Amino acid sequence: MKTLRQIGSLAFVLGLFTTIFAGIPWHVITTDDPVVPLWLQMAIFSLLGGILLVLVTVALEQKGARPSAQAQIAAEPDTSIQLLNSAEVPGRKTTEILGLVQGHTVYAIWLGKDLSALIRLILGGELTEYTEMMGSARTTATNRMTAQAAELGADAIINVRYMTTSVVGSAAELLVYGTAVKLA
Repeated sequence: MKTLRQIGSLAFVLGLFTTIFAGIPWHVITTDDPVVPLWLQMAIFSLLGGILLVLVTVALEQKGARPSAQAQIAAEPDTSIQLLNSAEVPGRKTTEILGLVQGHTVYAIWLGKDLSALIRLILGGELTEYTEMMGSARTTATNRMTAQAAELGADAIINVRYMTTSVVGSAAELLVYGTAVKLA
């Protein structure tokens, strides 16, 4: 289903760009000849067919079995550095504060996935395209922060916080930060 949706998204994008960047200038230049050429007809049908294909695949996915919330939670990478959102590590004493560490990324999805998400807004349900995007962004930013803490020789990162901001369109910025510490 996902492959069909991606094919539909690609057909939509190709049809849209061909229609806008080739079809409209062609029509402006040849206003005397009303016959629409085959390539422009194909671009328009590709645009409309792509939308239809995405709509049908998303609708069929909505009817299918929904995976459990437990299965959707991505496993965090295995690391020796503990990540906590508390001010101290329970049962351990902080011996040295190494300073602020952070990880940062800006993620976006391509126009075809935006189209799929738009259809889901109409039909309802989880916007899996954005869920996957933000999950990847979170993992990337966390890995960057953890790598920075490892360079400092940290045992843990305390007071971990995540912040997100919309940059433009469907692009999202994700920042994670915390305090790198050594433990007794």
